Amino acid sequence: MSKAISAAAAILIGSVLLSGCSGSSPEEEMYTALEKLVSLEDTFEQQQKPLIELEKEENELYEEIISLGMKEYDKIVSLSKEAASVVEEREKRVEDEKQSILDSKEEFKNIAEISKELKEDGAKEKAERLQELMQNRYESYDALYASYKEAIALDKELYQMFQKKDLKLEELEAKITEINSTYEKVLAENKKFNEYTEQYNQAKMDFYKEAEIEVEQPEENASKS
Repeated sequence: MSKAISAAAAILIGSVLLSGCSGSSPEEEMYTALEKLVSLEDTFEQQQKPLIELEKEENELYEEIISLGMKEYDKIVSLSKEAASVVEEREKRVEDEKQSILDSKEEFKNIAEISKELKEDGAKEKAERLQELMQNRYESYDALYASYKEAIALDKELYQMFQKKDLKLEELEAKITEINSTYEKVLAENKKFNEYTEQYNQAKMDFYKEAEIEVEQPEENASKS
Protein backbone atom coordinates (compact mmCIF):
# COMPACT_ATOMS: atom_id res chain seq x y z
CA MET A 1 0.00 0.00 0.00
CA SER A 2 1.54 3.28 -1.07
CA LYS A 3 0.87 6.73 0.29
CA ALA A 4 1.27 9.77 -1.92
CA ILE A 5 3.35 12.82 -1.10
CA SER A 6 3.09 16.30 -2.53
CA ALA A 7 5.23 18.23 -4.99
CA ALA A 8 7.06 21.47 -4.37
CA ALA A 9 5.44 24.75 -5.28
CA ALA A 10 6.87 27.32 -7.64
CA ILE A 11 8.24 30.53 -6.20
CA LEU A 12 8.36 34.10 -7.44
CA ILE A 13 11.07 34.95 -9.90
CA GLY A 14 14.31 36.17 -8.34
CA SER A 15 14.89 39.86 -7.83
CA VAL A 16 15.92 41.94 -10.81
CA LEU A 17 17.99 45.09 -10.54
CA LEU A 18 16.81 48.43 -11.85
CA SER A 19 19.48 50.06 -13.98
CA GLY A 20 19.81 53.80 -14.44
CA CYS A 21 17.27 54.57 -11.72
CA SER A 22 16.57 58.23 -11.06
CA GLY A 23 13.59 60.02 -9.55
CA SER A 24 10.42 58.31 -8.42
CA SER A 25 8.04 57.85 -11.34
CA PRO A 26 4.91 55.62 -11.03
CA GLU A 27 6.79 53.03 -13.12
CA GLU A 28 9.71 53.02 -10.71
CA GLU A 29 7.35 52.85 -7.75
CA MET A 30 5.74 49.81 -9.37
CA TYR A 31 9.16 48.26 -9.79
CA THR A 32 10.00 48.84 -6.11
CA ALA A 33 6.66 47.38 -4.96
CA LEU A 34 6.89 44.35 -7.25
CA GLU A 35 10.42 43.54 -6.17
CA LYS A 36 9.46 43.88 -2.51
CA LEU A 37 7.06 40.97 -3.05
CA VAL A 38 10.03 38.78 -3.91
CA SER A 39 11.72 39.49 -0.59
CA LEU A 40 8.44 39.00 1.30
CA GLU A 41 8.17 35.51 -0.18
CA ASP A 42 11.70 34.56 0.88
CA THR A 43 10.27 32.54 3.78
CA PHE A 44 7.96 30.74 1.35
CA GLU A 45 10.94 29.84 -0.82
CA GLN A 46 12.98 28.68 2.15
CA GLN A 47 10.32 26.13 3.15
CA GLN A 48 10.29 24.23 -0.16
CA LYS A 49 13.43 22.11 0.15
CA PRO A 50 12.88 21.23 3.84
CA LEU A 51 9.27 20.25 3.07
CA ILE A 52 10.41 17.88 0.33
CA GLU A 53 13.00 16.36 2.69
CA LEU A 54 10.43 15.95 5.46
CA GLU A 55 7.95 14.33 3.09
CA LYS A 56 10.66 11.91 1.95
CA GLU A 57 11.61 11.11 5.57
CA GLU A 58 8.00 10.50 6.50
CA ASN A 59 7.40 8.30 3.47
CA GLU A 60 10.41 6.16 4.38
CA LEU A 61 9.03 5.71 7.91
CA TYR A 62 5.63 4.82 6.46
CA GLU A 63 7.15 2.19 4.15
CA GLU A 64 9.06 0.70 7.09
CA ILE A 65 5.87 0.55 9.19
CA ILE A 66 3.97 -1.15 6.39
CA SER A 67 6.73 -3.73 5.94
CA LEU A 68 6.71 -4.82 9.61
CA GLY A 69 3.32 -6.35 10.21
CA MET A 70 1.48 -6.23 13.54
CA LYS A 71 3.73 -8.85 15.16
CA GLU A 72 6.25 -6.10 15.72
CA TYR A 73 3.72 -3.81 17.36
CA ASP A 74 6.14 -1.99 19.68
CA LYS A 75 8.37 -0.99 16.80
CA ILE A 76 5.33 0.11 14.77
CA VAL A 77 4.24 2.34 17.65
CA SER A 78 7.72 3.85 17.93
CA LEU A 79 7.98 4.50 14.20
CA SER A 80 4.44 5.88 14.08
CA LYS A 81 5.24 8.40 16.78
CA GLU A 82 8.38 9.39 14.90
CA ALA A 83 6.42 9.80 11.67
CA ALA A 84 3.77 11.85 13.48
CA SER A 85 6.52 14.15 14.73
CA VAL A 86 7.69 14.65 11.13
CA VAL A 87 4.11 15.51 10.14
CA GLU A 88 4.04 18.13 12.90
CA GLU A 89 7.23 19.67 11.53
CA ARG A 90 5.72 19.70 8.04
CA GLU A 91 2.68 21.50 9.40
CA LYS A 92 4.84 24.12 11.11
CA ARG A 93 6.72 24.84 7.91
CA VAL A 94 3.49 25.08 5.92
CA GLU A 95 2.22 27.66 8.41
CA ASP A 96 5.43 29.67 7.95
CA GLU A 97 4.91 29.38 4.21
CA LYS A 98 1.32 30.57 4.54
CA GLN A 99 2.34 33.63 6.56
CA SER A 100 4.83 34.57 3.87
CA ILE A 101 2.06 34.49 1.26
CA LEU A 102 -0.22 36.55 3.51
CA ASP A 103 2.51 39.19 3.86
CA SER A 104 2.95 39.20 0.10
CA LYS A 105 -0.82 39.52 -0.43
CA GLU A 106 -1.01 42.49 1.94
CA GLU A 107 1.84 44.28 0.19
CA PHE A 108 0.32 43.59 -3.22
CA LYS A 109 -2.61 45.88 -2.36
CA ASN A 110 -0.23 48.78 -3.00
CA ILE A 111 0.19 47.71 -6.62
CA ALA A 112 -3.40 48.62 -7.52
CA GLU A 113 -2.99 52.13 -6.13
CA ILE A 114 0.33 52.77 -7.84
CA SER A 115 -0.89 51.40 -11.19
CA LYS A 116 -3.61 54.09 -11.29
CA GLU A 117 -0.83 56.67 -11.67
CA LEU A 118 0.64 55.06 -14.79
CA LYS A 119 0.36 57.36 -17.79
CA GLU A 120 0.76 55.01 -20.76
CA ASP A 121 -2.20 52.83 -21.75
CA GLY A 122 0.12 49.94 -22.66
CA ALA A 123 1.74 49.96 -19.22
CA LYS A 124 -1.66 50.23 -17.54
CA GLU A 125 -2.90 47.20 -19.49
CA LYS A 126 0.17 45.16 -18.57
CA ALA A 127 -0.20 46.20 -14.92
CA GLU A 128 -3.85 45.12 -14.89
CA ARG A 129 -2.89 41.74 -16.35
CA LEU A 130 -0.19 41.44 -13.70
CA GLN A 131 -2.71 42.08 -10.93
CA GLU A 132 -5.18 39.58 -12.36
CA LEU A 133 -2.57 36.84 -12.50
CA MET A 134 -1.30 37.54 -9.00
CA GLN A 135 -4.85 37.46 -7.61
CA ASN A 136 -5.38 34.11 -9.34
CA ARG A 137 -2.09 32.94 -7.84
CA TYR A 138 -3.12 33.94 -4.32
CA GLU A 139 -6.51 32.21 -4.69
CA SER A 140 -4.77 29.13 -6.05
CA TYR A 141 -2.44 29.07 -3.07
CA ASP A 142 -5.40 29.26 -0.68
CA ALA A 143 -6.85 26.14 -2.32
CA LEU A 144 -3.44 24.43 -2.23
CA TYR A 145 -2.98 25.29 1.44
CA ALA A 146 -6.46 24.00 2.35
CA SER A 147 -5.85 20.69 0.56
CA TYR A 148 -2.41 20.28 2.12
CA LYS A 149 -3.75 20.96 5.61
CA GLU A 150 -6.46 18.36 5.01
CA ALA A 151 -3.80 15.87 3.95
CA ILE A 152 -1.73 16.60 7.04
CA ALA A 153 -4.75 16.02 9.29
CA LEU A 154 -5.33 12.66 7.61
CA ASP A 155 -1.66 11.74 8.00
CA LYS A 156 -1.95 12.40 11.73
CA GLU A 157 -5.00 10.11 11.89
CA LEU A 158 -3.09 7.42 10.00
CA TYR A 159 -0.21 7.32 12.49
CA GLN A 160 -2.67 7.22 15.36
CA MET A 161 -4.34 4.23 13.71
CA PHE A 162 -1.03 2.39 13.42
CA GLN A 163 -0.82 2.50 17.21
CA LYS A 164 -4.04 0.50 17.63
CA LYS A 165 -3.49 -3.18 18.39
CA ASP A 166 -6.85 -4.11 16.92
CA LEU A 167 -6.34 -2.22 13.65
CA LYS A 168 -8.31 -3.80 10.82
CA LEU A 169 -6.78 -4.04 7.35
CA GLU A 170 -9.99 -2.72 5.79
CA GLU A 171 -9.85 0.33 8.07
CA LEU A 172 -6.23 0.99 7.13
CA GLU A 173 -6.89 0.61 3.41
CA ALA A 174 -9.83 3.02 3.59
CA LYS A 175 -7.70 5.65 5.33
CA ILE A 176 -4.86 5.32 2.84
CA THR A 177 -7.31 5.61 -0.06
CA GLU A 178 -8.67 8.80 1.52
CA ILE A 179 -5.15 10.17 1.98
CA ASN A 180 -4.14 9.41 -1.60
CA SER A 181 -7.30 11.05 -2.90
CA THR A 182 -6.49 14.17 -0.89
CA TYR A 183 -2.92 14.29 -2.15
CA GLU A 184 -4.24 14.06 -5.69
CA LYS A 185 -6.07 17.32 -4.94
CA VAL A 186 -2.85 18.75 -3.51
CA LEU A 187 -0.97 17.89 -6.69
CA ALA A 188 -3.71 19.36 -8.90
CA GLU A 189 -3.79 22.60 -6.90
CA ASN A 190 0.00 22.69 -6.85
CA LYS A 191 0.08 22.45 -10.64
CA LYS A 192 -2.33 25.37 -10.99
CA PHE A 193 -0.32 27.44 -8.52
CA ASN A 194 2.89 26.75 -10.42
CA GLU A 195 1.26 27.73 -13.70
CA TYR A 196 -0.02 31.02 -12.28
CA THR A 197 3.40 31.74 -10.78
CA GLU A 198 5.11 31.20 -14.12
CA GLN A 199 2.53 33.35 -15.91
CA TYR A 200 2.94 36.10 -13.32
CA ASN A 201 6.72 36.00 -13.65
CA GLN A 202 6.44 36.47 -17.41
CA ALA A 203 3.80 39.20 -17.03
CA LYS A 204 6.08 41.09 -14.66
CA MET A 205 8.88 41.13 -17.21
CA ASP A 206 6.39 42.13 -19.92
CA PHE A 207 5.30 45.06 -17.76
CA TYR A 208 8.89 46.17 -17.20
CA LYS A 209 9.48 46.08 -20.94
CA GLU A 210 6.27 47.98 -21.75
CA ALA A 211 6.96 50.58 -19.04
CA GLU A 212 10.52 50.94 -20.36
CA ILE A 213 11.99 49.94 -17.04
CA GLU A 214 15.51 48.71 -17.74
CA VAL A 215 16.37 45.81 -15.46
CA GLU A 216 19.32 43.51 -15.08
CA GLN A 217 18.33 39.90 -14.53
CA PRO A 218 20.59 37.54 -12.57
CA GLU A 219 22.10 34.66 -14.54
CA GLU A 220 19.83 32.15 -12.81
CA ASN A 221 16.30 33.08 -11.81
CA ALA A 222 14.35 31.09 -9.27
CA SER A 223 11.54 28.99 -10.75
CA LYS A 224 10.85 25.72 -8.98
CA SER A 225 12.39 24.27 -5.87
